[in-house]
Amino acid sequence: MPAADSTDAGPDGIPAGRADAAPGAAVSATGTNTGGAAGGGTDRAAGGGTDRPAGRPAAPVVASLMLGMALVALDSTIVATAVPQIVGDLGGFSVFSWLFSGYLLAVTVTLPVYGKLSDTFGRKPVLIFGIGLFLIGSLLCASAWNMAALIAFRIVQGLGGGALQGTVQTLAADLYPLRERPRIQARMSSVWAASAVAGPALGGLLASYAHWRWIFLINLPLAALALWMVTRHLTEPVRSPGRRGPVDYWAGALGVFCCGGLLLFALVQGGVAWPWLSAPSLGLLGASAVLAAVVVRVERRAEEPILPGWVWRRRTIAAVNLAMGALGLLMVAPMVFMPTYAQSVLGLGPVGAGLVMSVMTLSWPVTAALSQHVYRRIGFRNSAAVGIGLAAVILYCFTLLPYPARPWQPALIMLLLGASLGLFQLPLIVGVQSTVGWAERGTTTASVLFCRQVGQSVGAALLAAVANATIAARLADAPVAGLPHHLDDVAQALEHPDLLPRAAADHLREAVSAAVEHIFLGAAAAAVAALIVLLLVAPRRFPVLPELRED
Repeated sequence: MPAADSTDAGPDGIPAGRADAAPGAAVSATGTNTGGAAGGGTDRAAGGGTDRPAGRPAAPVVASLMLGMALVALDSTIVATAVPQIVGDLGGFSVFSWLFSGYLLAVTVTLPVYGKLSDTFGRKPVLIFGIGLFLIGSLLCASAWNMAALIAFRIVQGLGGGALQGTVQTLAADLYPLRERPRIQARMSSVWAASAVAGPALGGLLASYAHWRWIFLINLPLAALALWMVTRHLTEPVRSPGRRGPVDYWAGALGVFCCGGLLLFALVQGGVAWPWLSAPSLGLLGASAVLAAVVVRVERRAEEPILPGWVWRRRTIAAVNLAMGALGLLMVAPMVFMPTYAQSVLGLGPVGAGLVMSVMTLSWPVTAALSQHVYRRIGFRNSAAVGIGLAAVILYCFTLLPYPARPWQPALIMLLLGASLGLFQLPLIVGVQSTVGWAERGTTTASVLFCRQVGQSVGAALLAAVANATIAARLADAPVAGLPHHLDDVAQALEHPDLLPRAAADHLREAVSAAVEHIFLGAAAAAVAALIVLLLVAPRRFPVLPELRED
């Protein structure tokens, strides 16, 4: 495959002019069968043909991808506002958090498995399976008779959501040439942004004026429409199995599932259901470490491992994995703790607190769409480094806000943070997907998303521990009386501050403000760690596969 002329190439070998041929796309959205890579990182299928998009994908295919992403994005936000109605109907208040934790666990641990399956059997069957399983899970959730059943059915939903999340991102790289890939990624980001704003409102409306079961039933027509459009309009070429050996489905997939499940279970429950240094926490973390060693040993011996070692041996992929893990960690600060800060410290209502947080989702898609103009000039790594460097400064600036801050001040921080992270994330995803052929792109994309999800779980555990330690220290040294004596009582005190003496309520708000400041300082440290990884581990020029110029 002829490469672009060196005089037209940008820092990563990307033509700075009109080049648009992306490495790796072998899916035809127009019914034209093109070749694709069969393995080994090459750009040719076993049966021949180039690994290049056949043209701009048909509108129904793009719409089906957007719908698939919307199913996952909405499900992350629409359930939260209906929790009071769900608990009131089904009971199970002590375990309702597993409506979210169970779903997250299922999505995270299945990402590597679906990535390997999509590289082996193609994206379409994996996507159809994921949509179908998500549809079945939604129907089961709507028919749940108690909290235990609903949690179990949410896990079924998550098993389908893992296929959707990874495969849609992989197809975006398959279908679009490199020049236009920021456009589809920006659309994906817009779906998440719209879901972050509309999801809670829609969930509240359905729970209040219809029934909480409708938050799951609404998925059925959307999933059915996406399923029909993918089945009808997405066409993949028939591929020769080439030199592939047997895929390590049982030992590898089961090992990855159990190891990831134990680790995430320990992180979710630690500090909540039991102390971090208790026997359950140490036992789960120790068991996950032992299983990780077993998985590494099993995968090294497998001909076609589920989680191949090359995702960590290649500098580019390893650096992106680590950087995206840091992104998942730092995102806990704005997504989880900013609403608490806005309500408890600034005195805003739930809607106002949601708006303060959601402005981040407005600037993120904009800079993501414009990032191509940056990375075509300075490269993928340097563009991401600029973005995460700015994010570190912005996160640190939150700690400099006065007490009490005015609502527009943290809102401005969120707006700028979204802009910087859009410049960070998209160049890394586009860049790393452009360094592998079709037969490795699903696994690569899944490993990046998996690391981000694990980083988010680790961040939730670590930053929650920081918040608890800060608040506990402030309560222990409080110069006023009337404060809650235990951390478990803080949430209720924050919900009804009028029941506390004025001085005690003010001191509690200051303690929450200090805790959130420490959390944002930790998030800034995670951003600095990501920057160091990019500068020291990632190559200055991403090894983008050869591509054709658009003449």
